[in-house]
Amino acid sequence: MITLTGKKISEGIAVGKLSLYKRDIKEIKRIYVKDIEKEVARFQKAKDKAFMELKVMHTSSIKEVGEANAAIFEMQQQILEDEEFVGKITNIILEEKLNAEFAVSHAAEELIKNGPEEDKNYLKGHDADIRDVAIRLIRILSRSWKDRLLSDEPFILAASELYPSEAMQLEKSKVLGFVTRYGTINSHTAVIARTKGIPAVIGLGDALKKEYDGKTIIIDGFEGKVYIEPDYTTITQMKKRQDANHEKTRNLERLKGKENITQSGQKIDICANIGNREDIENVIRSDAGGIGLFRSEFLYMENGGKLPTEEQQFQTYKLAAESMGIKRVVIRTADLGGEKQAACFEIGPEKNPSMGYRGIRVSLEKEDMFKTQLRAILRASVYGNVAIMFPMISTVEEVRSAKLLLERAKKELSAEKTAYNKEIQVGVMIETPAAVMISGELAREVDFFSIGTNDLLQFTLGMDRENERMEKYFDPHHPAILKMLRIVANNVHLEEKPISICGDMAADLSLTEFFLQIGIDELSVAPGQVLALRKKIREIQ
Repeated sequence: MITLTGKKISEGIAVGKLSLYKRDIKEIKRIYVKDIEKEVARFQKAKDKAFMELKVMHTSSIKEVGEANAAIFEMQQQILEDEEFVGKITNIILEEKLNAEFAVSHAAEELIKNGPEEDKNYLKGHDADIRDVAIRLIRILSRSWKDRLLSDEPFILAASELYPSEAMQLEKSKVLGFVTRYGTINSHTAVIARTKGIPAVIGLGDALKKEYDGKTIIIDGFEGKVYIEPDYTTITQMKKRQDANHEKTRNLERLKGKENITQSGQKIDICANIGNREDIENVIRSDAGGIGLFRSEFLYMENGGKLPTEEQQFQTYKLAAESMGIKRVVIRTADLGGEKQAACFEIGPEKNPSMGYRGIRVSLEKEDMFKTQLRAILRASVYGNVAIMFPMISTVEEVRSAKLLLERAKKELSAEKTAYNKEIQVGVMIETPAAVMISGELAREVDFFSIGTNDLLQFTLGMDRENERMEKYFDPHHPAILKMLRIVANNVHLEEKPISICGDMAADLSLTEFFLQIGIDELSVAPGQVLALRKKIREIQ
């Protein structure tokens, strides 16, 4: 047995086979083959299987996202049947006597680089789809990848690092947990793991070796340890810990339907944070008081090379609104930028992306994209209690500009005779020291506030939350941060507006009593943290 120690980012125990995730199709090696006819046949068999997978995905996704959005799978079927693409792959195998995996990879990159032939205009602008098809083919062809994302067998994912967009796509029914060589406990990937309730340990470094691929491992998300080929004693201990955690969860379940109220009678709302439609079920199961933060940028990050359409966004927001009933759903407009990159929207390289072109700055410059999202939110607002929140605010002018665009979206919908909530509430995120200092002025512009403590911490303490070397400086209990929270709460309450905390600090049980003391009205946490927070509140005198 080998024991690895890393950083715990999401609690829980996971046992399964380790599957090494290879991200880049350029990693495929060039291998010469003897039987080229057999290699061509192997490629054709993989192509047929990929085509059937896409056909099934198209049919099954129509009900979920609608015909227009499911059309992406039809497009990918066209790519698989394209004579130019298939011809390039076959020629590489036949003429250069190379393996099918390399032929697929090389042909895809060549097609993207040189562009399709003039009569193949339907392929233009579909680079992401071409790569997606190539990766699907390679996964089917190469058993060495052991990529079980295409099978029903649950597994534990291993990667050098995991991007937020990739973490969002993990299905808990398939991915039992994940481990990485790099990463920080304050990253968006960590936040997503906690939201989904997937046990994870990161920062294992070079101790996480390629030869562990396919071996049985245990993730101990409570201690931040990983056991490779565990012995009987370790398996028994982890089983006991898992049983104890299940018992703890069962005890917390008894708090469903109870109030979030201290023993002295002080109440506070507890809501949940989500990133996509799959998380909505977890919110319902958690008995949260609503959705305190819908991170809408993940709709963009999950959509490949195309911007999500108004209809696509509307359907997701509508589902959230209907699922919550009278409970509020706060949709934060797309906070793209920093480490949250989307293939459908190119921001470009920046020296310091966390403090660069992101959040409301992107939205105000990309008015058409922003207005499309605002229209989708407004349309969904008639199906429940929906509110809009703007991210990364640092000036009053930004808020006013965003509100003007919101009014334009309202006028368009009114002219089209499309229903929406004319009194929809508007809020802002407090994530910058500038927003803290002008919180009084901002309070006169909007209806509610939410403090994003993760970004507020990194900007105030001058440390990048994605930088592993800076992790020791990430101190949620720093007196400057606590003073800022008190300042914002006082300023906002002077204007008789409510304020919540939606960053990781909201789930820090050592700070719960402090939040109550300064008058925070709502705490929004990962769905799996709701009941533990309720228990803590009910124990406070």
